Amino acid sequence: MKRIPVWLTYTVLRLLFVAVPLAVLLLVLPRDLWLVSAVASVVIGFCLSYLFLRGPREGVASQLAAARKRERRETAPSADDRVEDAAVDSAESSGRRPE
Repeated sequence: MKRIPVWLTYTVLRLLFVAVPLAVLLLVLPRDLWLVSAVASVVIGFCLSYLFLRGPREGVASQLAAARKRERRETAPSADDRVEDAAVDSAESSGRRPE
């Protein structure tokens, strides 16, 4: 059985932390205050996710950091590229055109 990715769990829980309070506030408050309900539900969702989603948030952050590190490592120039760049730089500084 495949495990659910941390980013998906975190995203779904954050959406639920906003959608549930929004539904409750829309049922309780008068219809003219829909904007107040929306803003309040976003604030409530932020507070709930800050309090209860520390683990998934740190998991997502570590996965993003690892992906960024892999990306940098893959795009790092090889030793051959560095030698070639040094040869081109020295040729340009001496006034010759590189071949």
